[in-house]
Amino acid sequence: MKVLVTGAGGMIGSHMAEILHGQGHDVCGTFYRPTTDIKKLRPEIKMKECDVRYFQSVYRIIAENLPEQIFHLAAQSYPAVSWEQPQATTDTNVTGTINVFESVKAVRALRPDYDPTVLVACSSAEYGLTLEELDDPAVKETAALKPLHPYGVSKACQDMLAFQYFVNDRIKTVRARIFNTTGPRKVNDVTSDFTMRAIEQEKLGTEKPTLRVGNIEAKRAIMDVRDLVKGLILLADRGERGDVYNVSSERIYQIKDIIGIIEKQMRVRYELVTDPKLLRPTDEKIIAGDVSKLKRDTGWEQSIPLETTVAEMLSYWRSVLQ
Repeated sequence: MKVLVTGAGGMIGSHMAEILHGQGHDVCGTFYRPTTDIKKLRPEIKMKECDVRYFQSVYRIIAENLPEQIFHLAAQSYPAVSWEQPQATTDTNVTGTINVFESVKAVRALRPDYDPTVLVACSSAEYGLTLEELDDPAVKETAALKPLHPYGVSKACQDMLAFQYFVNDRIKTVRARIFNTTGPRKVNDVTSDFTMRAIEQEKLGTEKPTLRVGNIEAKRAIMDVRDLVKGLILLADRGERGDVYNVSSERIYQIKDIIGIIEKQMRVRYELVTDPKLLRPTDEKIIAGDVSKLKRDTGWEQSIPLETTVAEMLSYWRSVLQ
């Protein structure tokens, strides 16, 4: 089928475009200030520059390609940046989402038979304070949304917009609240930071390599990007229209477990150096989403172990840090 992936220049979007292409779909991806090297994507994937803040840019791509499925991933995706740029974050995430749905409506006005599925990439950040209030770390989709930063608020807006376009305009929407995800091309999370530093140490060739760390006793639920993409594709195919789903790892790791995996694969023992800059006044609780609804409706299962993810991230950084 014809598929559109907005934000295909990002970590998740680039993997999604490649996987969908590998499944035989006709894939069009959009990018704007990409965070990955889109020149390395398969040339058969049609990549179009598009700033989703502008309606005409989005409308043109949807009208020309008439995708049967739209994966709306384009976003300003960093909570820290959202404090510095709340207007840009809201404009990209909220106005961008409106532009996708209004483009579908505009195409429908000319072609009443146009009836795509639109999957909107939402975020666990929507839960915000609720995650701190729960006794059970696995939050359900019915939990209250109490976002704590502009990014989380913008994602909650995306979520509600998708719902109202389903109710009022009968656009087939599915909302995915995405939790901690990593993999090759990821930056600014603990696994990507550690694997990058490990390859930097390898290239220095020091006899006693060191690794800068923060709190290695903290725990995180970590999911491979390909497991996430598999879940999003299954949701577009099988998810209940108008409904919302958590997509989260069910596997929880201590930070020191990640270091142990890297040491085994690199065949080295690091001297761990605690960097005060990497320590937080408090570390957030273990956060994971209850995925029973996702598994029930789609048959999704998390399948990729962290060892595999780490190995591929090490290979990725070797190629990048040449």
